[in-house]
Amino acid sequence: QEDLEALIAEFQSLDAKKTQVIESSCPPPSPRLNGSLSAHPEKDELILFGGEYFNGQKTYLYNDLYVYNIRKSSWAKVDIPNPPPRRCAHQAAVVPTAGGQLWVFGGEFASPSGEQFYHYKDLWVLHLATKTWEQIKASGGPSGRSGHRMVACKRQLIVFGGFHESARDYIYYNDVYAFNLDSFTWSKLAPSGIGPAPRSGCQMSTTPEGSIIIYGGYSKQRVKKDVDKGTLHTDMFLLKTEGVGKEEADKWAWSRLSPSGVKPSPRSGFSAAVGPNNRSLLFGGVHDEEEEESIEGDFFNDIYFYDMGKNRWFPGQLKGPKSEKKKRRRGRQTETQGAGDEEMEKQPPQGPVEIVKEVVAEDGTVMTIKQVISGPADEEERSESEEEDGALGQQVEPCPRSNAMLAVKHGVLYVYGGMFEVGDRQFTLSDLYSIDLHKMEEWKVLVEMDPKAQEWLEESESDEEDDDIEGAEGGEEEEESSEEESEDEEAGGEQHPSVQPGEKHTDYLSRTEQYWIQLARSNMGPDAKEKKVVKVAHAMAKTVYEDLV
Repeated sequence: QEDLEALIAEFQSLDAKKTQVIESSCPPPSPRLNGSLSAHPEKDELILFGGEYFNGQKTYLYNDLYVYNIRKSSWAKVDIPNPPPRRCAHQAAVVPTAGGQLWVFGGEFASPSGEQFYHYKDLWVLHLATKTWEQIKASGGPSGRSGHRMVACKRQLIVFGGFHESARDYIYYNDVYAFNLDSFTWSKLAPSGIGPAPRSGCQMSTTPEGSIIIYGGYSKQRVKKDVDKGTLHTDMFLLKTEGVGKEEADKWAWSRLSPSGVKPSPRSGFSAAVGPNNRSLLFGGVHDEEEEESIEGDFFNDIYFYDMGKNRWFPGQLKGPKSEKKKRRRGRQTETQGAGDEEMEKQPPQGPVEIVKEVVAEDGTVMTIKQVISGPADEEERSESEEEDGALGQQVEPCPRSNAMLAVKHGVLYVYGGMFEVGDRQFTLSDLYSIDLHKMEEWKVLVEMDPKAQEWLEESESDEEDDDIEGAEGGEEEEESSEEESEDEEAGGEQHPSVQPGEKHTDYLSRTEQYWIQLARSNMGPDAKEKKVVKVAHAMAKTVYEDLV
């Protein structure tokens, strides 16, 4: 914990040097997952904050703020002084107060090795009108956690669940907290009734009446020494206030929901949003098959809608401007129908047909893509359409993924980033897709990416970390404006060794290593282990090098 806190403190001291808001147009953000994407309450903009990226050797955490202009299809990076520390798996909720506010709670910071975690319990607000970050210090809030869920409900932020992991143990939560947006105070709710078991990564949405719906999620339990058993939850609950009088406004009650329709197949890592027509929705995710030695994941790219008024689930079917679009819809259909489904599959004209394609990446990695074609599958028709559409065939929809970021604006769903795995390799995405939820005709590609072109570094055996990883942050550094670079250089130059013209990261590190080790040692105290001190020193040096270059 101490060395992570030292690293976070060092990052914050670098952030503190930024004294003015700098907004600069930039290429699309680098690949990431577990960030937050939020729709601006007043403008046609999406706000991306935080997230993480893993390149096979190192984990990178972000606290960048990006704004996507929907009308212009353009990205801008907004540097605001004193932002929250770098994090992922946090929660963000938007309220329309005073020109719009983005509230951020919790999340986690990981060491570069990805083996240690620090869980935040801080609460921040981004004032969208004035472009200022403010930390709200209020006692009595939730303990540090990530994977929790938070929604704005009337004049409150409601936080549910999540988990906390340390080197020795982990704990999943099912507690509920409310933060009052008028009095700026936290209160722990004590709802009556039986609520959900502890979990993280669930779907949490508010109904127009001010109730809250919880679906699914993931948790694990230790069954014996060093053996954990994961659970994919598929149950559903309603949390509502009892009574309408002011006195009773804070009395909450849990009840179990038994929805009708076709529920999503069991999965974790799905993303959720609230769409038009009183419907919440769920996108993607993964179903892990835990074998003795390894975990094989089945990734999804389907959409499921939950109609809050009718208490009913149904899969999102693409209508397609041409019937062909519908046939190429990838993503597995639910398997809850049992034998009925099997019979349908024997008669392809009536049911979904699964096609498995193998794509070989340049480095020899084989990617298996499962594709479900819904509706009648006439071979002749399909091959004609593929000739017509040519290479566009693959772009009709997002590839299957988990941990993507979703936002809905004007009835249009936006899906950004996320990840999928092939064997031991993780592909992190930076693409952006949209679909009109009113029409449900077709996906549109707003930002493309080729995951096969992404760098992947095999784990190095040595303790000496291989630090000359160029471009690991997806070229973000090029996005900085030249004013900012010179400012950073002046600010950085006062305290940390500056980078010489054309100096590579490895050369910078070997030249300045003793300085960073002393700095890390002063932050971590005399009792810290040498190996940890060196690790933190290298991480600090890398961050400063990248800020200065």
